[in-house]
Amino acid sequence: MRCIFIMPVAALALSACTLTPPLARPAPPIPASYSVAEAYAPGTAADLGWRQMLLDARLQRLVDIALENNRDLRVASLNVEAVRAQYQIQDAGRYPAIGANAGGRRQRGADATLQNTFTAGIAMSAFEIDLFGRLRSLSDAAFARYLATQQGQRAAHMALIGGVADAYLEQRLAEEQLALARQTLADWRQALALTQRLHGAQQGSGLDVAQAEGQAATAEADVQARVRASSLARNNLELLLGAPLPADLPAGRALDGRPVLTQLPPGLPSDLLARRPDILQAEYALVAANAEIGAARAAFFPRLSLTASLGLASPELGDLFRGSARSWSFAPQVTQPLFQGGQLRAELQLSRLRKDVAVLQYEQAIQAAFREVRDGLAGSATYAQQIAAQERVVAAARQRLRLSQLRYDAGQDSRLELLDAQRQSYAAQQALLDARRDQFKSAVALYKALGGGLEE
Repeated sequence: MRCIFIMPVAALALSACTLTPPLARPAPPIPASYSVAEAYAPGTAADLGWRQMLLDARLQRLVDIALENNRDLRVASLNVEAVRAQYQIQDAGRYPAIGANAGGRRQRGADATLQNTFTAGIAMSAFEIDLFGRLRSLSDAAFARYLATQQGQRAAHMALIGGVADAYLEQRLAEEQLALARQTLADWRQALALTQRLHGAQQGSGLDVAQAEGQAATAEADVQARVRASSLARNNLELLLGAPLPADLPAGRALDGRPVLTQLPPGLPSDLLARRPDILQAEYALVAANAEIGAARAAFFPRLSLTASLGLASPELGDLFRGSARSWSFAPQVTQPLFQGGQLRAELQLSRLRKDVAVLQYEQAIQAAFREVRDGLAGSATYAQQIAAQERVVAAARQRLRLSQLRYDAGQDSRLELLDAQRQSYAAQQALLDARRDQFKSAVALYKALGGGLEE
């Protein structure tokens, strides 16, 4: 009876048919090129490793720590393993399950005699011969969802690197703005002390003192706000790291020391289809939805299952392994759906609707990626000029402050004019720090949008 167990092998060879429709991926709903002139530079930033993108040694160390300890990234990795196990479970249904068994039974017949039966053998239970590809389609769908989860893990990897870079830039901004606020507070307190002495010597008015006190109090409030911002930035950074900030971190670069590369060649929009994990994730979800249509179609056709066993049976345990004790069974079964109350048609319709949704989600992922790149290119094209202009604003504000101080000391301007010059200079310097932070965050966002961040 070797044919009993040869037949499943032959059935596997016959079950190559599939009712899954051919998948025609929709044309990318985006232009063939970006509209920004910089987009025509050769190469693409996605080819840059994140260490080439993030130039600050302190930031590089923080990213290393986050990739090792971040809980969200660990969850993404475990999700990949879980979906892979689900795929293995689904795929195992395509193959026969064969097991060994042994047992005995003792029963009393109608004539009051006792009957013994001892058995041993191997058996295959309800193996479905996949003539119309139902199980294969389900396996293909599970495999595609596994691949989609892998891409989700890659997207989480990229998002973590970008998140750490953004949090680090926020911390650098908060620390530099705090240092500026403290220096300004010290200067304005000295000015307040001088104003109070002049008032005590009858050389200044009470209005001057009140104005100086208000200015110093404003600086004190701003210092506290910057202290809070620095603490919040540190907390957010430690959350992303999944660990406290080490004490042995290398010194970081200031915002004017270019901690992040800002000139990035974007390549062509078609590169996004192969680079962006979120687009690939949506594509695999589309493949899975299309495969499920094949499974829903196959459910309308007959199912052929096979149960078989080969072994030994004897009324006496001592005779169980003799040649005359051989036994076998062979039980094929065909099931044809006749009436399901419309369930099968509804399942087929549902699978088609899910595919339509997957197509739209795939197109949305492409459009979102294209927009993110264009937003990043817009920042790349304007931030350099904005910062250059803001630097001129700072220089002009400092010159005004210097001249206002000279005119005030000479008695040619009121204290109000000097206070206004001081506030303008302080605000201009804070705005310059904000612009530099925004430029680097925009560069990081563009790097992520182009699919960079997966290689060191």
